[in-house]
Amino acid sequence: MAKADKAAAIAELSDKFRTSGAAVLTEYRGLTVKQITDLRNSLRGNATFAVVKNTLTELAAKDAGVTAFDGQLVGPSAIAFVDGDPVEAAKGLRDFAKANPLLVIKGGVLDGKALTPAEITKLADLESREVLLAKLAGAMKGSLTKAAYLFVAPLSQTARVVEALRQKREEEGTATEAPAAEATTDVAEGGDES
Repeated sequence: MAKADKAAAIAELSDKFRTSGAAVLTEYRGLTVKQITDLRNSLRGNATFAVVKNTLTELAAKDAGVTAFDGQLVGPSAIAFVDGDPVEAAKGLRDFAKANPLLVIKGGVLDGKALTPAEITKLADLESREVLLAKLAGAMKGSLTKAAYLFVAPLSQTARVVEALRQKREEEGTATEAPAAEATTDVAEGGDES
């Protein structure tokens, strides 16, 4: 590879490291071209899977400020540059690695932080962004419903208390009017007898 080609490859890889939200380093020793193509197709929309040269990738990672792959770039390496949902990309890699044990996840980087293979597996175990957003929306709706109930509850309690007081006054008013009416009747009847 000519120096100009190497410089262009390093620049391209550096750019991918900078623009990707995450990157996962894998070893693909023993995988067929068809299997790698299948993996690329399964990651489409969330990540691009590129077979890389170790020395060029090491230089590009240093240029981009990525230290997560230091000492791991040995053997046949490929990197999944994640542009979409990192959880979905991690799930795609994990599922493919389960079905094809020759794909080995060596490590990764997410938002500038190094990830171990175990952390990538934990990331893959998370629910997708859409599911988490739906759960968050449901929780917020429930919280808003409770808050609305708490705001309305004192008003409805006040209305019930006012209604109870009104009914009590009406009952007391009819109860006070009834003895007064009986007293006038008694006086009127008593006046007739005398």
